Amino acid sequence: MKIVLQNLTKVFPARNKKLDKEVIAVNNFDLEIPDGKLIGLLGPSGCGKSTTLYMISGLQKPTSGKIFFGDNDVTELSTENRGVGLVFQNYALYPHMTVKQNILFPLQNLKGKDKLTKDQMLERALYAAKLVQIDDLMERKPSELSGGQQQRVAIARALVKFPRVLLLDEPLSNLDARLRLQTREEIRRIQKKTGITTVFVTHDQEEAMSISDMIVVMKLGVIQQVGKPQDVYDDPVNLFVAKFLGTPPINVFNGEVKGEKLYIDNNAVLDVKGISDQPVTVGIRPEGFILDENGPMVCKLNNVEVMGRDVSIVSTSEASVNPVIRSIINSDNKVAVNNETIRFSLKPHKVFVFNRETENRIYFEVK
Repeated sequence: MKIVLQNLTKVFPARNKKLDKEVIAVNNFDLEIPDGKLIGLLGPSGCGKSTTLYMISGLQKPTSGKIFFGDNDVTELSTENRGVGLVFQNYALYPHMTVKQNILFPLQNLKGKDKLTKDQMLERALYAAKLVQIDDLMERKPSELSGGQQQRVAIARALVKFPRVLLLDEPLSNLDARLRLQTREEIRRIQKKTGITTVFVTHDQEEAMSISDMIVVMKLGVIQQVGKPQDVYDDPVNLFVAKFLGTPPINVFNGEVKGEKLYIDNNAVLDVKGISDQPVTVGIRPEGFILDENGPMVCKLNNVEVMGRDVSIVSTSEASVNPVIRSIINSDNKVAVNNETIRFSLKPHKVFVFNRETENRIYFEVK
């Protein structure tokens, strides 16, 4: 099911009309979600991603704009008539019911032409349970399950109605690191097997990038960039997107362009053909450094951390906006740890230049 959001806006009125201003949670949101794809809505807390999800589901009504499922305008349609499956952060399972009863519950409320026989409901419930691999837990109560198992029950309950759209709101936040990894892999497997159009809300960029066909990066209710995860990482349109994606985070410097050369700490570190003379902000991905004893970029060496196949070099520079600079290089490189300074050359496609005031990307020719 293709989803189209047109000029979607949600404004919450001020609580105190004398002191507070109205809050624009989502602002003029335009997005087309292709049929059968998993889309990650990504951004910091308060950016409007959950509000967008709730408008898609029908739990919240837009202040303005339209929502289409396929060719059908569902903007005014109630949640129960949209054919959506919802999974929340807190699972929302009924504690007095077994796993089977929790999964069956949405089917027992179907009426009219959608009403199912008892055998049909049991067949669907077992199918959904097998999809999420909890079919051996059907007689247990939620209190007898781990957090990851409870989340699987919540997903099965959402899938049992064969929804046209699956909506996941921070579904992994309550799980520990190992379970998060395992459950997000399961979500991706289930989505691929069912082919259900899925919208996944998270503030965790690693989660979004690992399972999404496409990510939507948001800030203060406004879309910043839409694209395939790797494309957005490799080609951020502004400083916010560049800083939000990446672990370790991107290294940020105050720099200057003079004569189509990029200067950091008064050293000409890179040719930036096509950029006029101006002060700039520079972002360099941790993997964008090349250990080079004659390299133009000079940093003060703090520490070297060996991480198996990689080495993380921790250094500082007066031009750095971050407290430290992290450079990731292959462990085959030998670092002279007793030196006070360390020198690098840079990979041009891992260096991003931004306007100092607008923070928008300034592009240069990469040879």
